[in-house]
Amino acid sequence: MNSSPATDDALMKREIGEFTDVLQRQGVHAALRYLNNRTPHQYTGIFRFDGDMLRNVALFDRFQPALEKGGDAPMGETYCSLVGRQQAPLEIADATTDSRAKGIINTPVISYCGVLIRDTQGRAFGTLCHYDMQRCEERTTDMPLLLAAAGMLYQHLA
Repeated sequence: MNSSPATDDALMKREIGEFTDVLQRQGVHAALRYLNNRTPHQYTGIFRFDGDMLRNVALFDRFQPALEKGGDAPMGETYCSLVGRQQAPLEIADATTDSRAKGIINTPVISYCGVLIRDTQGRAFGTLCHYDMQRCEERTTDMPLLLAAAGMLYQHLA
C-alpha cells in the first residue's frame, strides 16, 4: 500500500519535530542516534571540511553507541568530498557497482547517504551522512530528514 503525499508530508513533519526535540533536550549525539535508528547504516556522522582533510565533529556508531567521535580522513578518500564538490546530496547503495564512486574514491565505505551542511553565510561547512562498510538498501525516505536536520545541527554546534 502506497502512502499519499499528504501522509508523507505529515510523517516528515512529525519526524522533524521528534528530531528537533531530541536535539534540543539531549544534544547532538542523541540526535545522531535518532537519525541512525531510521537507517540500515552502521554510522551516522557530522563531518567538517578542512582543506585536504575531512574532520569528524560527531559520530554515532550503532555497534558502539558510547563512541561519540570518529577519526578524520583525507578528503580525497571520502564520499563527503563529492557532496562538497557537487554541492548536492549523494546516495550510494553499493560503491562496488556505482559509476559515481567506482575507481574515483578509495575507501572501505560501501554504502553512503549524505547531505551538505552550510554555515550561516551559505558556504559549505561539511556533511551529515549515514555510511557503512556493508551494502545497505537504498532508502529515499532518509534524505528529506537529513536535509532538514543538517541546518539544525549546524545551528546547534555553532
